[in-house]
Amino acid sequence: MKRIIEYRKLFDVARDADLNELKNVYRKLVKQWHPDKFQEGDPGKAQAESKSKLIIEAYHFLVSISPETHIQNKEEYLQTIGTVGIEDYSYKSLTLKITFQNGSVYEYFGVPQGIYAKLNNSATQARFARRHICNSFTYRNVSKSTVV
Repeated sequence: MKRIIEYRKLFDVARDADLNELKNVYRKLVKQWHPDKFQEGDPGKAQAESKSKLIIEAYHFLVSISPETHIQNKEEYLQTIGTVGIEDYSYKSLTLKITFQNGSVYEYFGVPQGIYAKLNNSATQARFARRHICNSFTYRNVSKSTVV
């Protein structure tokens, strides 16, 4: 959650920002902080390089959690969570990372410790995740499935 808030703050966009708005803000920020604008040896060049990397990372992250992106990938997502079992999962700082048996990996943000504990204690983790996590929290696809 912290990362989402930081990236939205960097882009100065609201929670419901669409892909067009993200792209426009991204282009302006990249233009402003592009390292090629600075001469070799200029102290601002190093700052511009790190800032531009952060801007690129933030853009890709915000696009991946965008509702428009979720709509585009909804069929694949529903297929994965509905029919594929969970191979592994990990939890750190309110972020639950689930690896499905087809190789797809999703991160869910803002998952409370209590929900994670219930997932651990559930007899069927896939069913618990489907009912209480997959459609309840902000998520993003970290990697696509490897099994065809």
